[in-house]
Amino acid sequence: MMDKATRTTRRVQRSIVAAAIATLCAGCAVGPDYKRPDVVVPAAFKEANSSDAGDVWQQAKPDPAASLDSRWWTVFGDGTLDDLCERALKANQTLAQYEAAYRSARAQVASSRASLFPTVSFAGSGTRSRTGTGSNTTPISSGSSTSSYASKSVSAELEASWEPDLWGSVRRSVEVSEASAQASDAQLAGERLSVLATLAVDYFTVRAADADLAILEEERRIDAELLALTEAKYKQGVSSYDDVRTAHNTLQAIDESIASAQLTRRQYEHAIAVLLGEPPAAFSLPVQADYRFDLPALPVALPSTLLQRRPDVVQAERTVAQYNAKIGVAKAGYFPTITLTADGGWSGTSFAHLISLPTRFWSLGLDVAQTVFDAGATSASVRAARANYDQEVAAYRQTVLSAFQDVEDYLSAVQIASRQAAASNEVARRSGELAASQQRNFAAGTASRIDMLDTQLTQVEDRKIALDYSSTTLQNAVLLVKALGGGWDSQLKTADSSGR
Repeated sequence: MMDKATRTTRRVQRSIVAAAIATLCAGCAVGPDYKRPDVVVPAAFKEANSSDAGDVWQQAKPDPAASLDSRWWTVFGDGTLDDLCERALKANQTLAQYEAAYRSARAQVASSRASLFPTVSFAGSGTRSRTGTGSNTTPISSGSSTSSYASKSVSAELEASWEPDLWGSVRRSVEVSEASAQASDAQLAGERLSVLATLAVDYFTVRAADADLAILEEERRIDAELLALTEAKYKQGVSSYDDVRTAHNTLQAIDESIASAQLTRRQYEHAIAVLLGEPPAAFSLPVQADYRFDLPALPVALPSTLLQRRPDVVQAERTVAQYNAKIGVAKAGYFPTITLTADGGWSGTSFAHLISLPTRFWSLGLDVAQTVFDAGATSASVRAARANYDQEVAAYRQTVLSAFQDVEDYLSAVQIASRQAAASNEVARRSGELAASQQRNFAAGTASRIDMLDTQLTQVEDRKIALDYSSTTLQNAVLLVKALGGGWDSQLKTADSSGR
């Protein structure tokens, strides 16, 4: 029979355990609940509504993903570029590195969640021993008065321990891990966007070098012919040797420009190979001298959608959420920790009789720990957590401002470069008409060959200027897409879903 004192003690223990479980179910979590920091968001982009925008840039609808989706590079209509981007997505080593970091962050979330549940362990043992009745050092021999006996012992035991998350420290830690994983996801998306944007800019740079080389070769041919005519005039005494020197220098300058363009092409081709995860020696891009730098019509996202789609902004915002949860983790240090333990099993002399009522044993435990004096360490941790949070809020707001600046900058760059390209193309068109007219005059005998070649040279130079502006416009368009977030469609779940 169980005495009254024992029954009272067990009732108290059960009451304490029930109270702890009830408190856990109530589930208070110390620290502030997350709310996304306020930022100033303009109603529209300044440069998208400027008089320079014309009909190219228009304020987009709230969902511009129809044109700026996760495969944004396809808007440029270049099959070779599409293929290069797909290869980079599969083999780029920087992306592989950040993808592995994201998987590690997701694993950390699972590890943090595991702390919400009890840990259970099992231990089992079995021994058989033989011991003499005399001293342990006395040898055992048959026929002697010394006797011996054998003993057996078997046991099986389960142990469980659980620290209830009474103050939300573990739940806040889970929030930290989740926000960190979401920030890692955004960082992966940002690296993906950066790698592909760099690849597109490098590709258009190679194509510009192809076109430059073709134009420079044409210019060299004209300069070489002008040099020959100048030398002939010098031999005839019509020109001075200074004219010959000038013609030589002009031809030499063209050779230098050709070498520079060849170096540019090779270096950017090597850069593309690395972005594809290949050694430069194994990669080559066929020459395409007649490439057309046509600017596609790209919509401009509303400023409010930029906050949800641009990866670096999302990463900064998720980092704020992470540090907000760390305040709760720090504040939980003010409160006691409670650990519940349970131990039970069987112990006997044989496996056959192991699981039976007489061999059963069990125990329950409750441990409470509370820091009484820490010289202000916990308070300092809370203050540090709040300061770190304020720092990340400022970093987030600065990231938002920089994002708006990037969009405005590249809107301006594309608009102005487009106007420059249009004007220079018109100049090149008129230069072509003048060159054709001068060639007709030469054929009619009313113009010299040198005059005809000079007009052709001017027309070639005007074409090169127009080409440079057109290729710059296309490269700026890529950077504008990057500034807009590349159409990245976030699938993240935040701690405060109403704030996103």
